[in-house]
Formats: sequence, structure tokens, C-alpha cells
Amino acid sequence: MSSILKSFALLSDATRVRLLALLRQEELSVAELQEILALGQSNISAQLARLKEAGLVNDRRSGKNRLYKLESPRPKEMENHAHLLALLDAAAQELREAKRDQTALKLVRRKRQDTAKTYFDALAGKFGRQYVPGRSWKGLGEMLMHLVPQVVIADLGAGEGTLSQMLAPHAKQVIAVDNSEQMVAYGSKLAKEHGYTNLDYRLGDIESPPIKESTVDIAIFSQALHHAQKPENALAAAHRMLKSGGRIVILDLLKHSFEKARVLYADVWLGFSEVEMHEMLEHAGFKQIEVRIVDREAKSPNFQTVLAVAVK
Repeated sequence: MSSILKSFALLSDATRVRLLALLRQEELSVAELQEILALGQSNISAQLARLKEAGLVNDRRSGKNRLYKLESPRPKEMENHAHLLALLDAAAQELREAKRDQTALKLVRRKRQDTAKTYFDALAGKFGRQYVPGRSWKGLGEMLMHLVPQVVIADLGAGEGTLSQMLAPHAKQVIAVDNSEQMVAYGSKLAKEHGYTNLDYRLGDIESPPIKESTVDIAIFSQALHHAQKPENALAAAHRMLKSGGRIVILDLLKHSFEKARVLYADVWLGFSEVEMHEMLEHAGFKQIEVRIVDREAKSPNFQTVLAVAVK
């Protein structure tokens, strides 16, 4: 009876419920738990110490990290353990943060498995530092543009349309949308000068773009989403304009604290966390969501770029 009462006491705290629900599924470090729960290190460490003292959590050393997981019960404790898990499930269902934790856990798992990302991060750090004849970002970009299929692409928040101009020679049609009359006029002039008859500039807001439903194959937000008053509305609009099986591609800033960006660059949002991006796409109705950090600037304030792709 005392063990059951102790379980009730431990599960009376939301943070401990969230920790146990996560450690039941995955062995995690304090740093990973910080990332998932968005809580301070001292708070998490204190709660883990209490759970470990109660015999509900154990830990082991792995390199520089200490990994925590839910303690496996001994045979004589199986019944009490089953009661604990049932109580844990019921408590977790009452917490709205628990669903968010599951999304964040998926991202942590993906980071662990993404060995290719580690390789390319190292490669990106060296690219351009050492001269190699014929190798350049421009050449690489031109090569990749030739892989663009003959589809209809919407460049949302296109500005003067640099990306649209690059896509136009290869795509079936490119629709560039921006809310600045000057940007649209300038982009239209460039398209005419270059003879891009399949590049259509349209004046409009990315939250309600002038594009018909189910007419686009790929919707792109390239450093545009953080300018939206309501990013979720922009993503919902993109979902409507896409055909079934169509894709959305987002390049934006990872969440940061450089407040001057609001004045210097007219940013409405100071970027988005990976979890926020994943949740917004999910709420908009997208599937097969992938979110990852793809770049980090060397100079202060060290902006990081997050890439998100998903399917309608």
C-alpha cells in the first residue's frame, strides 16, 4: 500500500509525469530531456534525482553523458509496476504537453539516427575553404536546378523572386507571390527581360495567396514564414493550393533571441523551433513531416537555418 501511495505522490507533479512517460519509451540524456521538455537543466536534474531515489528511474554512463530510463521491475514488483504504468498513462492523457513531448521525442530520435547529417555538417564546414578547380556553390546550385521536375511551383513570399527566376527555366510554371507592389513589379520586369513566359508574379499575402485550390505541385517558403502575422494560416493556405501528394518545402530561421531582427529585417517571428515547425505542419494537415537544422552561420548572432518538408 505504501508503494502505491508513493506512486500517487510522485505522479502528482506534471514534470515527473512527462519525464516518466518519455523514459518509458526511450533512454535519454539530460540535454535531450531539456530539448524535449523545454525546461531548465536544474529542474530536470532535481526531478530525475527524486525519481531515481524512488527506484523508478535508473541511469548509466555513456561517454560524457548520463542516460536515464524507466527502471525495470523485479518479479515481485510486477503488479505494483503495472498499477504505476496504468496511473502514468491516465495522468499523461490529461497533460496537453504530453503530445508535444511525443513530437519532440521523434525529432531527438531522428537526430540520433541522422549520421548522414553529421557527415554533411562536417563537409559543409570545409566546403569553400580549400580551392578545388570548378567547384562552387553557384555551380552546385545550377546542377541541382536541372533536377527540378516539370511541375507547378508556388514561391510564397518571393520578394524580387531570385529563387523563382532560378526555377523558371526548369519548371512547368512558377507562381511568385509577394505583398510588395514594388517587388512584384521588379520581378515581373526581370521575368520579361529573361523571356520567362512561365513565371507569373502575383500581388498577394502569403496567408491568403491568389492561387486556386489543388493547382500546385510544390509550395515553397524560403525565409518568408517568419514574416507572416499568423504562420499557421500561411501553411493552411499552402495545403489548400497543393494537389494531393503535393509537397511543401520550408527554409526558415531556427528560433533565436536576436530582437534587433524585428527592426533590421521586419521579422514578425524570431524563427521557429523544430517542434513548433513540426506541430504547425501537422495541424495544417500535412503528413510525412521531416524537420532538421541544415546550416549555422559562423558570425554572430549565429543564425541557424531549419529545413522542413512534408506531403499533402
